[in-house]
Amino acid sequence: MRLRVICPFFLLIICVAPASALDNGLAKTPPMGWNSWNKFACNVSDRLIRETADAMVSSGMKDAGYQYVVIDDCWQVKRNPDGTIVADPERFPNGIKALADYVHSKGLQFGIYSDAGRQTCEGRPGAHGHEFQDAFTYASWGVDYLKLDWCHAEGQNSLESYSLMRDALKAAGRPIVFSLCEWGSTKPWQWAKDVGNLWRATGDIQNCWDCQEQKSDGLGVVHILDLMDGLEYAAGPGHWNDPDMLEVGNGKLTPDEARAHFGMWCMLAAPLISGNDLRQMDADTVAILTNKEVIAIDQDPLGKQASRVRKEGDKEVWARELAGGNRAAALLNRAATPQEITVKWEDIGYPAHLSAALHDVWRHKDLGTLTGSFTAIVAPHAAVIVTVKP
Repeated sequence: MRLRVICPFFLLIICVAPASALDNGLAKTPPMGWNSWNKFACNVSDRLIRETADAMVSSGMKDAGYQYVVIDDCWQVKRNPDGTIVADPERFPNGIKALADYVHSKGLQFGIYSDAGRQTCEGRPGAHGHEFQDAFTYASWGVDYLKLDWCHAEGQNSLESYSLMRDALKAAGRPIVFSLCEWGSTKPWQWAKDVGNLWRATGDIQNCWDCQEQKSDGLGVVHILDLMDGLEYAAGPGHWNDPDMLEVGNGKLTPDEARAHFGMWCMLAAPLISGNDLRQMDADTVAILTNKEVIAIDQDPLGKQASRVRKEGDKEVWARELAGGNRAAALLNRAATPQEITVKWEDIGYPAHLSAALHDVWRHKDLGTLTGSFTAIVAPHAAVIVTVKP
């Protein structure tokens, strides 16, 4: 017998049937889009978001699969006396709904940011105590994606807080991708599958290859990779480990590092959320972000996150199963000098005697049919990524 909960309309925000698991049917492959934070931080505006939506279309990113245009922190300034969240009237003079309508008119999806705590990381109003009110507001604005941060959440339980917003989004009745951002602090890969569509599994990314010797609050690309290894069991269609947004195009990574960063995120079945200025991209950045063969690995419908199957110092092999029984393998060189790296068929779940066709997805080049293994000379801070098809 199904429990029926009857509530007066005015009590709807606190009297709803509880949800037991996420069932929004979204993010069957890792979400692809753009977020304002890495490049613009608090300097967001109506004009920036509209121009970014235009650039996502004109650059070819929309055709490559990118959908979501997401405003991060600092769009909100206060709450009205009735508790309704208020957008900055100077930066967003037309309101958020009009902006969402514009993004939708481009064939894209619109995303927004909030925080599970009392304030956002930049001190703006958080969602704590207003979860249902905010969810209904976002639904009325046409929001398609919500990123919920974890600042100023002292005394809160992450599972309870994020589950509450999950239930609020469900009650609001609009399909909204739910992105949890508690930086891996409470091991969300162990519990978030039934709560959100993606969850941050690491601390914040920094715009560098290896930040180990730098005084930084965040992590370089290779350090995030280390934290992602071993979490592959938690990822799959509708629920993804999130190693944070992309730094491709933000000016500090070399071209090889940027390709390796993007390619390894695709190997990880990670959400591909670009964090650069889409209005001012050079040809190399566009080529990286729109490489459809690399993106196809990320978007493979089987949804298997790569594992690190071999590590010899700075030489690593990562592999993931693809639909149809094929494999993708990444030969990653973390060193500052070229390295010869070999992937053996046994490393990727094939018998040694198997013949397989190799294809380099960065160079769009068939490498012939090989048996037993494949070897490449990999440039410093670079990754050779191949598909392997028996």
